[in-house]
Amino acid sequence: MAKNSNLHAAKAAKNDEFYTQLTDIEKEMSHYKSHFKDKIIFCNCDDPTWSNFWRYFHLNFGFLGLKKLIATHYDSEKPTYKLEYEGGDDYNIEAGVRTDLMQNGDFRSSECVELLKEADIVVTNPPFSLFREYVAQLMEYEKKFIIIGNMNAVIFKEFFSSY
Repeated sequence: MAKNSNLHAAKAAKNDEFYTQLTDIEKEMSHYKSHFKDKIIFCNCDDPTWSNFWRYFHLNFGFLGLKKLIATHYDSEKPTYKLEYEGGDDYNIEAGVRTDLMQNGDFRSSECVELLKEADIVVTNPPFSLFREYVAQLMEYEKKFIIIGNMNAVIFKEFFSSY
């Protein structure tokens, strides 16, 4: 059996959902604390019922001085929802206002683009198969972001299109 058989199988199935551990998020986000104060954070590829990005920002909402936290759930076949949190009960990660979406929560949908426009910083683990398109959208809307991706992605033209 190949060492990366699970990754090869995911690639073949176009299943590029890989989950980031909370400890890894904590380590990385500790470098950006001052950048989060009074900001709206959008986790647009993170189902808030299980996302560790949602969990991190919710649990640290007051500590980071966030203005608002938004996450959208994605379902390939049906309309879904967004969850927004503006403080109050940081330790209850289910606290927030759940609103149904008319669309499926795809980051490219008109509803998600409107949320993107509202956001100050996007933090997520986007789908690897759509990474170029995802970064191009962030650049188009001039968003600050922290995203998880393949190290080779830094050579993509979407990162350096103005050079």
